[in-house]
Amino acid sequence: MKQHLGRQSGVQSVDVTLIDGKVEIVPKDDGRIDPQHLLKAVYDSGVSVAEMDVTVRGRVAKNASGNLALNVSPNQSFAMAMNELSKELEHLADSANTVTVRGQLYKKPEGKKKLKLDPSVPLKLLVLEIEKKE
Repeated sequence: MKQHLGRQSGVQSVDVTLIDGKVEIVPKDDGRIDPQHLLKAVYDSGVSVAEMDVTVRGRVAKNASGNLALNVSPNQSFAMAMNELSKELEHLADSANTVTVRGQLYKKPEGKKKLKLDPSVPLKLLVLEIEKKE
């Protein structure tokens, strides 16, 4: 799996810890990683994913529907799931301030042994911790 994920676009390094069942992926400085694509690649390799957590830095924005998103680069953003922590970021929408958050993009539904991923359903960033506001 380490080699398979390491060949994915935008990936600098992959660290697999079998004891914990964790995989840490570090993006290239100028690379864009598509989490949905990585999630599918893991499932296609025969490994089940329980959850996908990320640490991302970017600017908070509101999309055309008024929903919050975290823009991490000119061509990549993550729609945010609303919770108490994401509401704390609302006042930063469309400002020049950046924020670093730890969040969850995917969690396997309870009781599901086999899961077929639907790539048409976008992943939403559930903010778990606000690490830094700049």
